[in-house]
Amino acid sequence: MPKNLPVSRYYDVKRDPQGQRYIDVHVSGLALLQNPLLNKTTAFTPEERRELGLEGLVPPHTSTFEEQKERTYLRYLKCGSDLEKHEYLRALQDRNEVLFYAILEDHLEEMLPIIYTPTVGEAVRNYSSNYRYPRGFTVSTGDIDRVDDMLENVTVNDVRMIVATDSSAILGIGDQGFGGMAISIGKLSLYTAAGGVGPDKTLPVELDVGTNRQDLIDDPLYLGVHHRRLTGAAYDEFLDAFVEAVTARYPKAIIQWEDFSRGTAFRVLERYRRVVPSFNDDIQGTGAMALAGLISAARLKGERLSEQVFVVVGAGAAGIGVAMAIRHGLQADGLSAEDANARVFVVDRHGLLMHGQPDLEDQQLSFARRSEDLSGWVFDGEYPSMHDVIVNARATALLGFTGVPGLFRQESIQAMLDFTPRPIVFPLSNPSSHVEARPADLIHWTRGGAIIASGSPFPDVEYEGKRYPVGQGNNAFIFPGLGFGAVASRAREITDNMVMEAARTLAEFTQTYGERVYPPISDLRELSIQVAVNVALQSIRDGVCAERRIRNMTRDELEAVIRDRAWQPRYLPLRQG
Repeated sequence: MPKNLPVSRYYDVKRDPQGQRYIDVHVSGLALLQNPLLNKTTAFTPEERRELGLEGLVPPHTSTFEEQKERTYLRYLKCGSDLEKHEYLRALQDRNEVLFYAILEDHLEEMLPIIYTPTVGEAVRNYSSNYRYPRGFTVSTGDIDRVDDMLENVTVNDVRMIVATDSSAILGIGDQGFGGMAISIGKLSLYTAAGGVGPDKTLPVELDVGTNRQDLIDDPLYLGVHHRRLTGAAYDEFLDAFVEAVTARYPKAIIQWEDFSRGTAFRVLERYRRVVPSFNDDIQGTGAMALAGLISAARLKGERLSEQVFVVVGAGAAGIGVAMAIRHGLQADGLSAEDANARVFVVDRHGLLMHGQPDLEDQQLSFARRSEDLSGWVFDGEYPSMHDVIVNARATALLGFTGVPGLFRQESIQAMLDFTPRPIVFPLSNPSSHVEARPADLIHWTRGGAIIASGSPFPDVEYEGKRYPVGQGNNAFIFPGLGFGAVASRAREITDNMVMEAARTLAEFTQTYGERVYPPISDLRELSIQVAVNVALQSIRDGVCAERRIRNMTRDELEAVIRDRAWQPRYLPLRQG
């Protein structure tokens, strides 16, 4: 971005002679009220109302920020369903962004499941029918040749964080076409609320390459393009054009690739991660989150990560990403590559991944077993089932990424008790209706022995007079801090070491919370600051930090810089430009 460009074509952020920040606005009246980044609704001062042409357009009472938050929260509580609450918060964001983030900051633990998983899954399904207000950037097959010109229509000039999805594999609900835009919006809300990236530094992106859902193609109210998905060279050319255009318009931006189908997710990551600083949250974010939880769970057992035997069920982007992260973590804990690989078993719908199975992709082949590896195993069928693997491998940790509700049966969980009194069981599929096992069942089946984390929030379990905490394995523990650290360091690449540093920081942060596998959501902001600091330090060690002024800072100095840069939901004075 040229240095003389304002933050937005509608305003710029400046400092007065005393060093206090204010907003220099280039619009007034109704146009100002319709800009959610500028609109204070009832909190405009009398001076701002006169200067900015707002008199008569807003109620006469000047509300304090606290009054606005109280009124907004009381209205939120009147919403009936979770989806209605989600839509209410989205409408709030579309009219007053500062107030939206202030409410979210005050009630983060309560509202995270509403704006993100699991409720965002329903918002995705209903995106076309509930569409209200344009947010983010969409490029489709019909206009990809004009993407450079289209990006000039985006009103902000210094985007630092982009979440881009082709919506081919949303949560556990699959291809959702244009509806995936809700995921990009939700993720970036957390980058601001938890990670400190300013809302005018973010851009949600929908890469509308079509959908393979015939019901969407046939639906006249569906808002995406009405044809089947691009594949092969045409798909690659589409993404190449997008990446080239977005790096030209926003050369300092980080891209988070989100909810791509299994094979595409790995291919897109490898194709672009050294072209533009980028990462895939389903692969790397989920992997780092799960690894951190496993480190914490092993600590609760009084054991090391390297003493566990892992069964990962689900060989999609998330499952393979987690298996890769576990393998990396085992090597960091002292195992050789061969010994680390021997402790990680990946199961898909056919059973244990085996050489000779059809259609295995490269990333899956690195976990595939050979017949000679199963010497002494007892199982029926062509390939060992999940239960067979648990028993024969003597598994102590079981993780699910299948989206198949109830997949983890009582007999399989209780079989793990033969190998450990405290089995680690992480049914991590989202949304909650797709979870592989209910935490309450896991506690009862193991007589309180299981150490549990689920993908969606579940209440703690009461069993025989004792309360058992249920960790929420949420990627929000990783990606806001990882992205903010990369932004702060202007990382030229998101290295594997930076991702693993995020996992290590999360595991270390969790130690102060006793028997918990993950920290409470209420402390997400502080965790994200610590992740951002350590990720930025790792970028320096890895030689990919382009922000020269931080390269020789101590950790304390860098933390002070990152805390100062973290955006806060507070109204700034507005002045007519």
